[in-house]
Amino acid sequence: MLSFISRRLLTAIPTLFVIVTISFFLIRLAPGGPFDLERPLEAKVMENLNRIYQLDKPLIQQYWLYLSAVMRGDFGPSFILRDFTVGELFARGLPISMTLGALAITLAILVGGTLGTVAALRQNSLADYLVTGLGAMGLTIPNFVVAPVLQIVFGLALAWLPVAGWANGAPRNLVMPVIVLALPQIAVVARMTRAAMIENLRSNHIRTLRSLGLPWHVIVRHALRGASLPVISYLGPAAAALLTGSVVVETIFGLPGIGRYFVEGALNRDYTLVMGTVVVVAVFVLIFNLVVDILYAIVDPRIRYD
Repeated sequence: MLSFISRRLLTAIPTLFVIVTISFFLIRLAPGGPFDLERPLEAKVMENLNRIYQLDKPLIQQYWLYLSAVMRGDFGPSFILRDFTVGELFARGLPISMTLGALAITLAILVGGTLGTVAALRQNSLADYLVTGLGAMGLTIPNFVVAPVLQIVFGLALAWLPVAGWANGAPRNLVMPVIVLALPQIAVVARMTRAAMIENLRSNHIRTLRSLGLPWHVIVRHALRGASLPVISYLGPAAAALLTGSVVVETIFGLPGIGRYFVEGALNRDYTLVMGTVVVVAVFVLIFNLVVDILYAIVDPRIRYD
């Protein structure tokens, strides 16, 4: 297992290199620049800005300068939020996005896994139809519809929860954003768990366990172990996406996560801010894919990476 992890970590380096390279040149192909305003700046001012941020150098030289800085852990200064570096913005926003994402993915696993298991054990019953219907609703209704509805009902009408704000991570401020983030993931996890559980309950080894007269909870435990594999595969990229923030949820609830920075950077051609977000998301995806492979070997003893 250790050799497998080492190999995966080594292969992650060229993968990150390719991602950074493609992203760097793609963002530069977009029209406009970080200092293009409705009212153009004076030529001398523009020249000074390009010199300060090294945009006057050839593109390939800019690329090598940025790559060498990233290898040192320096994402550079933000072109738009000029009082901050990209690293400082991430230090402020990433813990918030990670808190929301971790709570949302935990809620999705617990609630979605439970609903999917109940639906599989009571196939073609009312409970099964309810879980399937709620899962379809969770996938079709977008976040920007669910979030305002929750704000109106629980924030304004009932006044149970604050409508927006972070308040240093107070639990009351986390409830609605976490629920909105978790609902689509609950729907996906429930549907995947249901399908995998039904397939496993019909497999030969589960039938053998049932024929031996083993308790039902033991059968469920064995079936759940096999049914968790496709869910684990899905949770890798899903967790990476949630832990790096949701643009819609953070904007609606006024949360200072990194999702908002990514949108602002893309709209304003803030090259360093966009590139930093791409690198962070790529690192999370690679890490969680590695975690998924390790969990595969733990859950299914037939899988070996040696």
